[in-house]
Amino acid sequence: MINKRKICVVITARPSYSRIRSALQAIEEHSELELQLVIAGSALLDRYGNAADFIRKDGFEAAAKVYMVLEGENPTTMAKTTGIGLMELTNVFYNLQPDAVITIADRFETIATSIAAAYQNIPLVHIQGGEVTGSIDEKVRHANTKLADIHLVSNEEARERVIRLGEDPEMVINTGCPSIDLASEIEDEEKLNFDPLEKYGGVGKNINWKDGYLVVMQHPVTSEYEKAREHIMETLYAVRDSGIPAFWFWPNVDAGSDGTSNGIRTFREQQNPENIHFFKNMDSLDFLRLLRHSKMIIGNSSAGIRECSYLGVPAIDIGSRQHRRLKAENVIHSGYDRKEILSKINELAESGSFASSTIYGKGDSGKRIADILAKIELRSHKSIQY
Repeated sequence: MINKRKICVVITARPSYSRIRSALQAIEEHSELELQLVIAGSALLDRYGNAADFIRKDGFEAAAKVYMVLEGENPTTMAKTTGIGLMELTNVFYNLQPDAVITIADRFETIATSIAAAYQNIPLVHIQGGEVTGSIDEKVRHANTKLADIHLVSNEEARERVIRLGEDPEMVINTGCPSIDLASEIEDEEKLNFDPLEKYGGVGKNINWKDGYLVVMQHPVTSEYEKAREHIMETLYAVRDSGIPAFWFWPNVDAGSDGTSNGIRTFREQQNPENIHFFKNMDSLDFLRLLRHSKMIIGNSSAGIRECSYLGVPAIDIGSRQHRRLKAENVIHSGYDRKEILSKINELAESGSFASSTIYGKGDSGKRIADILAKIELRSHKSIQY
C-alpha cells in the first residue's frame, strides 16, 4: 500500500479557490497524494459569497473550517483576523499532521497559514510568489516567500525575482497559474450558455445583456482604504453613464470594503442604475464564461490581469492595486476619475478581443503542481541546509 503524502491546502477567500481549483482536483486524483482541504476566513461567510458552497458543490470536502474574520474591514481588524487565523490554523495543522501545507498568493490572512506551518516545522509551499503589485499584499507575498520551502510561481519574471530574494533555484518552479487551467476549459465556447440573471439572480431591472455587457470587480486598496467609498463612486458613475449593461461583483473582505460596499448600496438605492446588476459570487467556471463573452472587465481584480490575458478579454485596470504586476496587451490603466474611466470604456468597447497570452500559463498548471508535490523533496525546517 502506497504511503500517500498529505497535502494540506488552506483557502481563505473567494478568489483563492479559483486560483487553486485545478490543483485541488489533480492532488485529489493523484495516486501518491492525499488532499487535506481547510476552508477559512471570508470563504465561509455569506456576505462575501460563501465560496464554501461552491467548493462543496464541486465535490471537495473540508477537513477543517476556521472562522476567523472580525467585523470592521480596517487595518486593525485585518491584523486581528490574521492573529486569530494563526492561533486556529496552528491547532488545525497539529491535528491533521500534513506532510506539506500550501498557502496561496498574497491576501493579508495568508501569512497566518505560513507562520502556523513554518513554526511547526511543516514544509510550506507558496503558490504565486514573486509577483509585485502594491499595498500590503506585496509585503505579505514576499513574507510568505521567505517562510516557504517550495515556490510554485506563475511566470518567469516571478521565478527570477524569488531567486533574487535568496531562495534555492531548485525549489523555485514556474508552473503557471492554476486559474488559467479553468480558462482553457471554456476558451472555445462560442457563446454564453446560461442566463446570469436567471441562474444567479440580480438586483434591479432586467436588461438586454445579450447585445454586450461589462463585468466589474473592484476591491478596496488597503493602503488607501479611507478613500474606498470615494473610489468606488467614481467607477459606479462611469459604468452607469456608459449605458452598457454591467454585471458587478461584491468586493473582497479587505480594509476599506465597508466603504466600498456602502458606496455600492448608496448608489444603488439613490441612483437606481438600470444598466447594472450586482452579484455576490458565482461558480468559477461560470464567472470565466461571463468574462469570456464580455466586452471587457473593469476594476482592479487580478482576473483582468491573469485569466483575461489568456482569454484575450480587454481589461481596464483602475488605480494602484495591480501596480507593477506583469500584464499582457489586453490591459490598459486608468486613474480613479469617472471621466477617465468612461473614456477608457468607450475606447475599449469596440476594440474586440486581443490575442491570447500565455504569460501566466498554458492550462496545465494543476497537474504539474500535483506531480511536483508527489516527487519533490519535502524538507522540514529542521533539515534545511543553508
